[in-house]
Amino acid sequence: MPMHNPPHPGHVIRTEIIEANGLTVTDAAKVLGVSRQALSGLLNTKVDLTGDMALRIEKAFGPRMETLMGMQSAYDIFQARQRACKINVRRYRSSN
Repeated sequence: MPMHNPPHPGHVIRTEIIEANGLTVTDAAKVLGVSRQALSGLLNTKVDLTGDMALRIEKAFGPRMETLMGMQSAYDIFQARQRACKINVRRYRSSN
């Protein structure tokens, strides 16, 4: 069964939290206690969601940290699967 490309969590955070609350990136960064650049990188899908940022978003806006990190994990797994043919390893076989 083919896996569908899950969205980067930054895209979801941008649309479902920041834009839904009518905030600018600058205002949201102030609420979260992070730099505008740090938040912008996440929202523009240039950097991954960290546990620290997920906790800040939970505390400020409500979505559970576990849900947000699950989104990052699903995104990472999909990206790794897309690169699977380029990852060469030798299958381990026990000598027993």
